[in-house]
Amino acid sequence: MEDVLAVYARPHDPARPVVCMDEKPFQLLGHVRDPLPARPGQNACEDSEYVRCGTCSIFVWVEPLQGWRRVHALARRTKIDWAEQLKQLLTVDYPDAETVVLVMDNLNTHGIASLYEAFAPDEAFALAQRLEIHHTPKHGSWLNIAEIELSTLSRQCLDRRINDLDTLNAELAAWQHAINTEQRQVRWQFTTDDARVKLRHLYPKS
Repeated sequence: MEDVLAVYARPHDPARPVVCMDEKPFQLLGHVRDPLPARPGQNACEDSEYVRCGTCSIFVWVEPLQGWRRVHALARRTKIDWAEQLKQLLTVDYPDAETVVLVMDNLNTHGIASLYEAFAPDEAFALAQRLEIHHTPKHGSWLNIAEIELSTLSRQCLDRRINDLDTLNAELAAWQHAINTEQRQVRWQFTTDDARVKLRHLYPKS
């Protein structure tokens, strides 16, 4: 916990940006019958029945101090998928950064080994050399700012039925553009000192 809190306390450094990532499953749902549009004095109506159209995984990457986000949905969440998303982060989103400081959870796909499954060893090694990874502790996912962003995304963009991946990614792209235009930063307030007082029950007893 203190490791992640120390990362969040760092000042903004374009050469070593702090980026948080997380992912969540999403169920694609369609309508059995077309919804009735809203009319004056009456809300839109939709049937309680729905059609299951499969599942996907939404990836979110956030640089809190810069107010930048990237979100994208993929049909799967394999090690290869994660590695390709990470390569985009390093080569497209942050090509000039010396090191990307990455905060994420301990999901089985979130590791350097995934790079070696996806790419040739020399490329995987080159990508890994530009990473400084910090994992949130078990049961400490609330420390991941990307998880907070996913919660916001769910409320603002995913509160309705979406039945296919292309439509979902179009909605995610629109949300991403609107949020990035605002450059809404995240200033983490919970410090190591706070943790030692408010969460002292989590520390070993002397």
